[in-house]
Amino acid sequence: MMALRHLWKLTWLELKIFAREPLGLIGTLLAPPLTVVVLGRIFGRIPTTSPRLTTFVAVDLPVFAAIFTTLNAVQSLVTIVSIYREGGILKRLRATPLRPQTILSAQVLVKLILTATTLVLIVLAGRNVIRVRLDVHLLSFSVALLFSTLSILSIGFLIASLVPTARFAQPVGSFVIYPMLFLSGLFVPVDALPNGVQIIARVIPLTYAVSLLKGIWLGDAWLAHAGDVAALVAVAILFTGLSARFFRWE
Repeated sequence: MMALRHLWKLTWLELKIFAREPLGLIGTLLAPPLTVVVLGRIFGRIPTTSPRLTTFVAVDLPVFAAIFTTLNAVQSLVTIVSIYREGGILKRLRATPLRPQTILSAQVLVKLILTATTLVLIVLAGRNVIRVRLDVHLLSFSVALLFSTLSILSIGFLIASLVPTARFAQPVGSFVIYPMLFLSGLFVPVDALPNGVQIIARVIPLTYAVSLLKGIWLGDAWLAHAGDVAALVAVAILFTGLSARFFRWE
């Protein structure tokens, strides 16, 4: 019970610290909904009979915004952990009665809370610009997004464990995280990629997150994406284990 109280207090503190950074707050909470509004208005009002454009507006755009939210959370985690280590904050926190897992769990909870908040804003924005009616199960989609975010965050922890200084954290994180978008099947189906590129795409964790989110958005049952779920669980276990092995507090 005491550990949960400490976890909540530290999480609340981290949220307040994050809210003091306007650029980070705008980039995390407003950029994905703004993307939906701008692209939705541009493409959603173009008279067309193209199924591909309809799919883009109705499926790819909201899934892209959700994935963009996840990647922003990972990038933020990499940057903050690196800054805390270089500034000696992690070392001081570890010297307190707080357990190491409580300290790191607070960072994860902050990212999950911000991801959930951003999803709400995406849905509110999307209702006004996405005219295609879909039987979207938002609760199930929200769970899928938080689950995917939790899995991909483990990659962020490994990056933060290996990057030596905060100065290199953001560029290294960007170099590793964002290029995965283009091979994840979000813009081009994995099966349509060249054979060699397909092999790389099927190794990328984001491919399984995109597949899961697209399927749930379209109303698929979770059982239909058991392989995606298993892959994301494996990613979380693997990268969490590696992070525990290489994580440095100072």
